[in-house]
Amino acid sequence: MKTILLIEDDADMRDNTAEILELANYRVLKAENGRRGVDLARKDVPDLVLCDIMMPELDGFGVLHMLGRDPATAEVPFIFLSAKAERGDVRKGMELGADDYLTKPFEETELLNAIEGRLKRVEFFRKGFDEGFEGFNKFMDQARGVDALKDLSLDRRTRTVSAKEVLFHEGDELRGIPYLVKGKARTFKINKDGKELVTGLHAAGEMIGYMGLLENGHALETAETLEECEVATIPREDLLALLYKDRDVSIRFIKMLAHDVKEKEQHLLQLAYASVRQRVAQAILRVHERYAGSASSGLGVRISREDLASIVGTATESLIRCITDLKEDGMIASEGRDVVIKDKVRLERLAQR
Repeated sequence: MKTILLIEDDADMRDNTAEILELANYRVLKAENGRRGVDLARKDVPDLVLCDIMMPELDGFGVLHMLGRDPATAEVPFIFLSAKAERGDVRKGMELGADDYLTKPFEETELLNAIEGRLKRVEFFRKGFDEGFEGFNKFMDQARGVDALKDLSLDRRTRTVSAKEVLFHEGDELRGIPYLVKGKARTFKINKDGKELVTGLHAAGEMIGYMGLLENGHALETAETLEECEVATIPREDLLALLYKDRDVSIRFIKMLAHDVKEKEQHLLQLAYASVRQRVAQAILRVHERYAGSASSGLGVRISREDLASIVGTATESLIRCITDLKEDGMIASEGRDVVIKDKVRLERLAQR
């Protein structure tokens, strides 16, 4: 049974609305003012909030603001209840992040349809989509059904890109974002001495370079393919629309992107505090996890010593010496250009020291 939090200062309106919802098989939490409503929402997180705008102690805008700041309630759908004279206030609320509004007095069917539609929409977008380009296309097609996103482009054709081809250079203006349909790629920065430092490893199903687009519209790093890849381009306008025009869509889209930020943060911490030998172990595990599906032993990943050295952040000669040591210790093996993990437990132990 879904729970609805009803925040309304008019006792008759509150009781009548609650009765309609209970007859429709919803569990109803009732609050007579905004402050009480916030307390109830934090104590018993509802599936949806119905909230009046003009109330004593804390008005509807304040409720929306406070619930939006709390991670536990930030994603809860929020529908304003307003009098006809408050249309300007409703627009303000929608700009602050409300999902919908109903003008009082409203019909029973109007209320129930608004709630049911919002709950179904939220459930669809938050249940997730399949990984890969097919899942991304399904997400985009569904997002286009939202009024605010009906102008999303239909054309997402792919192109084949050769190995070692640059997708964009650091500082380039980004009119579109590469989406990796097949293959592997890396992003890197070059310091004043000309030394490369890998900032990200990318596999099929990932967008590359979106942080630069969001920050200033220009690439923060250089992106290069590691092998022949199939690449689609997501227009800049589409990416910004997915992030800013609809809350349910943006929440789902941000979750699709979030893992990349966490990985970069962890990599920078490793570079700052780990020894070269530790960083080599970490890099090998990272490459296997990224490109072999897991860091399990027995799986080989093909990567050049130069690329691996740039991930570690050391000279190629130092990397080769460390790899030789790890091979002699029985943790890894080389099969041509492939690096194979032989003793994952010991390698992880070394990486975590």
